[in-house]
Amino acid sequence: MKVTGFIGPSGTGKSHRASWVARERGIEYIIDDGILIRGNKIVAGISAKRESTKIGSIKRALFTDPAHAEEVKNAIRMHNPDSILILGTSEEMVEAIASKLGLGPVNDKVFIEDVASEFEIKQALSTRREQGKHVIPVPTFEIKKDFSGYFLDPLQIFKRKGKGTFQLVGEKSVVRPTFSYLGKYTISDYTIYQIVEYVTSNIEGVHRISRFRAENHPDGIYIEMDLVLVYGYTIRPLLLEIQNKVKEEVERLTALNIKSLNLIAKSLVIDPKKLPAPATK
Repeated sequence: MKVTGFIGPSGTGKSHRASWVARERGIEYIIDDGILIRGNKIVAGISAKRESTKIGSIKRALFTDPAHAEEVKNAIRMHNPDSILILGTSEEMVEAIASKLGLGPVNDKVFIEDVASEFEIKQALSTRREQGKHVIPVPTFEIKKDFSGYFLDPLQIFKRKGKGTFQLVGEKSVVRPTFSYLGKYTISDYTIYQIVEYVTSNIEGVHRISRFRAENHPDGIYIEMDLVLVYGYTIRPLLLEIQNKVKEEVERLTALNIKSLNLIAKSLVIDPKKLPAPATK
């Protein structure tokens, strides 16, 4: 297997250019920040961007956890690639990763200065320092399930086809990890409840929430709630509408993934406005 290192200091734009560097050299597999990537798919591993501290992120990227390293080694053995591109902040880091994964010597080295101008590198460093943005070279839908509570943005890559026309050639993901902030943020269950209550109160056919329970796990949030509905509405379509609207709004406002949203129609009430008018003498 031919092993190529792609080397540059943290924040200089390696992940942004990794797919292009690999494609130019006919390399199908990439190792970047703890994950093994093939094309637009994550094959194995855990992203270092998920770690809560900078030190934890570095350890993850270096495959210091034996179980993590073994998972990626098994995937490499199964796929048996002809070549692989390893991203690292130094030559030593690339060689250490290759050694940890049993890939043999690094045959070739590409430096960020070879593929990016001084201005582009400075711009990337500025974005990292000021906005805490990191790039993962796969589409957002590939990583969303593993990044509950992180702010994700798709980064679409175009190439010029002609005057005024562009072709979409790929998508990367911009993630702002916990360790890139000054501290850590959390979202309380009561805040989740307030969002859900607001959404449901604006859905015709819902009277109120009678019970609410939320559990926040690393992979996302699990919600259970009992509802008092208004008599006269078809229950199943109404519950599906509630699920869709609650999921969309909670994920939009909090960046948390809703892994489960279980609803129970607990009881019904008669809408006083829909009662027939009392008979008059």
